[in-house]
Amino acid sequence: MRDFHTPGRSAVFAENGICATSHPLAAQTAVSILQQGGNAVDAAIAGAVLLGLCEPAMTGIGGDCFVLVKPAGSEDIIALNGSGRAPAALSGAALREAGHSTMPVFGNPASVTVPGAIDAFCTLSADHGKLGLADILAPAIHYSDHGVPVAPRAAFDWAGHHDNLTGAARDFYMVDGAAPRTGQIFRHPKHGEVLRRIAAQGREAFYEGEVAEDMVASLRALGGVHTLDDFAKTRCDYTTPISGTYKGIELVEHPPNGQGATAILLANILAEFDLPSMEPFGTLRAHIEAEATKLAYDARDRFLSDMDHMTRLAHMLDPATAKKLAALIDPSRAMASAKPLTEAVHKETIYLTVVDRDRMAVSLIYSVFKDFGSGIASDKFGILFQNRGAGFTLEEGHPNEANGGKRTMHTIIPAMLRQNGRVIMPFGVMGGQYQSTGHARMVTNMVDYGLGPQEMIDAPRCFSEYGDMKVETGYSDTVRQELADLGHKVSTPPVGIGGAQAIRIDHDLGVLEGGSDPRKDGIALGY
Repeated sequence: MRDFHTPGRSAVFAENGICATSHPLAAQTAVSILQQGGNAVDAAIAGAVLLGLCEPAMTGIGGDCFVLVKPAGSEDIIALNGSGRAPAALSGAALREAGHSTMPVFGNPASVTVPGAIDAFCTLSADHGKLGLADILAPAIHYSDHGVPVAPRAAFDWAGHHDNLTGAARDFYMVDGAAPRTGQIFRHPKHGEVLRRIAAQGREAFYEGEVAEDMVASLRALGGVHTLDDFAKTRCDYTTPISGTYKGIELVEHPPNGQGATAILLANILAEFDLPSMEPFGTLRAHIEAEATKLAYDARDRFLSDMDHMTRLAHMLDPATAKKLAALIDPSRAMASAKPLTEAVHKETIYLTVVDRDRMAVSLIYSVFKDFGSGIASDKFGILFQNRGAGFTLEEGHPNEANGGKRTMHTIIPAMLRQNGRVIMPFGVMGGQYQSTGHARMVTNMVDYGLGPQEMIDAPRCFSEYGDMKVETGYSDTVRQELADLGHKVSTPPVGIGGAQAIRIDHDLGVLEGGSDPRKDGIALGY
């Protein structure tokens, strides 16, 4: 139960619908769509597209999305993969010959994969929405023209990462040549013009014609190999979700090319330990989670790729694999690197969730990958391109090797929880690489420590990534020192780790309970 003596926020309770996301205008827009007669799909798309204007460092129409949908009147979960592919002419061998040992990240069109989100939004609207694109996109069009006040966390990200922007992107995403300050109005009328065309003509307005020509010409002028055919052929895919069970709670994730399998593997490793006997925010739980993360992420980096090129998914999901990995964890000492131990076993973002009065639930994650994506924007319409191609490897023969027509391994993953066959919570975690660890932590916070949606989000986080253990200031100095004594290289991140949103469906009471991360600007809002 929340301590009302200390700062914090209460969970949001409502009967008819809730949206939880990282910006108040997007949450308000989604709820407004519900009140107009739209369903959770309509509301989620409306809020998500607006977030591309409110938080352009995190997301936008030049990016990708993954979506889980639970239709009204059903407990089945539908997965839609809205991630784009590498241009057909991309060649890992050519990049190696050009002197690259790793994929470029910023300012290089080699990292730009074809945006997949708009095709996914149009498909979702046609297949599962009620209102149609014109009504859904109207709020984002309005704010593109009239502007949005820059929120505090958005301003922080803008100030910290605007140097990633290059060329035309600086003209479209800076204000008077500088990163906008908190409260300053940010407008992007050309963004609104693209949305008007999509509202009137559907996906073809984005992937064909003048908008596509602008994107392709802008990329090719910088040396990109993208073609109009690459854009015209872009299509999202319905897929079958994957899942694993943690102490009676089913964790439902997207299949690869997202890293949902990593979250399931990590939860399975943690299930081998008696977490409830450990202090929830003490040293031992943090240590065990860190070691399990190293092992699960090592598996991810070895195997995860485009589903058409992945052969070890069943191995990652097998509880026996998790059991072998858990046995490698020393409770009294941090491992320096997972890779030598596991040879015999195996080799930035917005999130939004909506549940409506008919209990349709949407779990949607939408991203341009790094802060401001590739930093490249199209010359005429200012479409900021993602740099998801940076997620490819240039290791020859690797299943995630960069090559034409492939989908890269993605960090972004939406999730839902089911219990006794019924969906009880759509949720998601932001924070790039952290997301799989964040999913496992949300599940264990709820199952092992009895925390509700807002409490599990508010709780302090730590994350071991590439040898550095980032520990939020919510942990005590004693815990931080004890982790260092175990061999962890402890550091304090400059900002809280990631973000999260969740909506719990209380089937007995007939109400919804929403939580939203204070590490971001957003809220949970219901009616």
